[in-house]
Amino acid sequence: MDERKMIYIHPAPVRVWHWINAVGIVLLVITGLQIRFAEMMNLFSLEEAINLHNYIGFVVIGAYGLWASYYFGTGKIKLYFPNPKTFICDCKTQIQYYGMGIFKGDPNPHEMTPDNKFNALQKKAYLTIMFILLPIQMITGLFLWRIKKFEDYIDLLGGIKIVDTIHVILFFFFFVFVFVHIYLSTLGHTPLAHMKAMFTGYEEHH
Repeated sequence: MDERKMIYIHPAPVRVWHWINAVGIVLLVITGLQIRFAEMMNLFSLEEAINLHNYIGFVVIGAYGLWASYYFGTGKIKLYFPNPKTFICDCKTQIQYYGMGIFKGDPNPHEMTPDNKFNALQKKAYLTIMFILLPIQMITGLFLWRIKKFEDYIDLLGGIKIVDTIHVILFFFFFVFVFVHIYLSTLGHTPLAHMKAMFTGYEEHH
């Protein structure tokens, strides 16, 4: 393959975080389903599912720390923030591509570069997930892990039922997100191109 077409997009810390986070979220979904539907599933005992869910949750929290340290430490956190001047126009263009253009063989209007790796829709989605939804899920998970220890904070949020409801709603969001993310990862110039890039760090420019 012509090396001049290969662009280094995903540095090693990002790739490590991505796969730890990906595997972690999948396992959290599986163990979460076992906990929530204990009478319908029999993958693990309830106690095993709870213990695994807690251990994996801490791994995901640690991975989030790696993500934050890298992106804030290098200043690359700006990759997640869209350009307010072109954001609406860029979103419309990207929606048209996903809704129609991709099925006609049109090129992706977003050209991925190390300094602009996400399109406008990705920036909006990842900004919400990484700065709002994932932190809320981790915090509510910690509260449910040690209810007595965090009962003052739980009471401030309206009680354990409110905290549990938030955690469960976000759990189902991430359950759906896993499938959407896998589907979107197949929309490169080949179905496995983006996945391969998350191992090598290099995206092929087309």
